[in-house]
Amino acid sequence: MTRSERASYVEQCLGGLYPETPIPLDHSDAYTLLIAVLLSAQCTDKRVNLTTPALFNRASTPQSMVLLSVDDINDIVRPCGLAPRKAQAIWKLSEILMTDHDGKVPASFEALEALPGVGHKTASVVMAQAFGVPAFPVDTHIHRLAQRWKLTPQGATVVRVEQDLKRLFPMESWNKLHLQIIFYGREHCSARGCDGHTCEICAHLNGPAPAAKRKRVAKRVK
Repeated sequence: MTRSERASYVEQCLGGLYPETPIPLDHSDAYTLLIAVLLSAQCTDKRVNLTTPALFNRASTPQSMVLLSVDDINDIVRPCGLAPRKAQAIWKLSEILMTDHDGKVPASFEALEALPGVGHKTASVVMAQAFGVPAFPVDTHIHRLAQRWKLTPQGATVVRVEQDLKRLFPMESWNKLHLQIIFYGREHCSARGCDGHTCEICAHLNGPAPAAKRKRVAKRVK
């Protein structure tokens, strides 16, 4: 099966499983989405959604965020991990939005990636989900599944995975598909819950596990 054939099957299967793709992070506009995505680094969406109401009740705009101290922000976002670094980034990027962007989140990869704490993945999520610009953010689920499904080589970098997926899938599907892959990775093809041959898509694309692997799995179960 070619990579294009694999991609076609993946897109068809995920479209049936997830016709709707709600954004996992609770937010009300581009700014609150940006902050939520920043907080999600090395943290679950569930934990972020439990934390952001307290933060956004205090400050949901750059104007109100800069009125808080970094320590105030740190105290609120501590459950998300890496709190000192994230709190500093949230305060500083809010200040930059005020001074350089009229208090608005810029709809530009270059401008977003210039903000403190905002890398390419975060910028891609904001561009895709806040502004509808085609992007393919690659998180840990997408990075894992793209390799399991042989849409990209084993050991591929995040940059290579993004390039390969953009080549394989039509641009108009990117924003929806990246969420569909994340949903599938969480529900059906987790790092430990699937060995690359267990879930529906892996079983179809990769077939049954080799005999030696089945024996190792059976031995562990015993």
